[in-house]
Amino acid sequence: MMKWLTWLGLPAGIAVLIALALHGGMGDVLRAIGAAGFALLWLVPLHALPLLLDAHAWRLLLGRRASLAYLWWVATVREAVSRLLPVASIGGEIVGVRLARWKVSDTGGAAGGVAASVIVEVIVTMAVQYVFAALGLVMIVAQTGHDDVLVTIGVALLLSLPLPVAVFVLLRRGGLFHAIERWSARLPMSAHWGVERIGGAQLDAAIDVLLRNPRLLLSAFVWQFAGYLLGASEVYLALWLLGHPVSIGGAIAVEALTQAARHAAFFVPSGLGVQEAVVVLLARMFGVDEQTALSLALVKRMREVVFGCIALLSWQAAEIVRSRRGLWTKNPALSPVESRADASTRQRSR
Repeated sequence: MMKWLTWLGLPAGIAVLIALALHGGMGDVLRAIGAAGFALLWLVPLHALPLLLDAHAWRLLLGRRASLAYLWWVATVREAVSRLLPVASIGGEIVGVRLARWKVSDTGGAAGGVAASVIVEVIVTMAVQYVFAALGLVMIVAQTGHDDVLVTIGVALLLSLPLPVAVFVLLRRGGLFHAIERWSARLPMSAHWGVERIGGAQLDAAIDVLLRNPRLLLSAFVWQFAGYLLGASEVYLALWLLGHPVSIGGAIAVEALTQAARHAAFFVPSGLGVQEAVVVLLARMFGVDEQTALSLALVKRMREVVFGCIALLSWQAAEIVRSRRGLWTKNPALSPVESRADASTRQRSR
């Protein structure tokens, strides 16, 4: 089902993007971006700051068992995988667990394991996104008076609220992953999947420990929410560089509801077309002309691609280095250092 949604979402997103480009006039859009110049490249390093706050929230859930710098790097890879690859916005979490395990053992305990921290972090992120979207709605009504938008998006948020609430209740009751593990073990191919290595009971216990600590959850929420607020600076700076500045509240509204729409359309690869359409619509509400609004959407997309590609390349480089170290550990003769030493010894013997 998810595969079919992806295949249907991709052409639909491309069609929306083409329609926006034709309607907005790509010539004017490219001239607006060209007028802003290389200053727009500042958006790339700027995006590192919100991710730093998000990584700190994750570090709190991990019990500070890894450095902030390392978890920030993992956060960049997680975001890049979820946003640039066709993984329905969940592949980044799986990759994040793998990379974090390089530094932290995924075991239970007071601080919880890596997998438990990522699962609880996703729940916290859901709560942050709802509050952030609500703040965006307030900003729209306060600054533009579009009450119809408040009703439409507000109803959509309320209708989607039962899903994260149900997930939280199931996790809080405990035993969810142990039940999944037992159910999976009955399937014919379970022996080839390594189901017995999931450790569902231990994972449930680690999640329960985290969910029983409201102070820790609140701290993670605050740091993540601060990261989302700081992320709105991208919209503010981009529009300022494009020559059509908006208020801080306007930037927050555009960023908040763009994030909400993108997560709702998770089945569309990279949110292609959806993100651009929402950015244009919201920017227009705050008095930005259509060409500049489309320029903003394309600038955000370009920043996402540049930042994400750098993160993905760094991840692949780290995987290569790690695999080579593993080979050298198993067979020291493959190590370049050992090979040079052996060659030097043979040369002296001659």
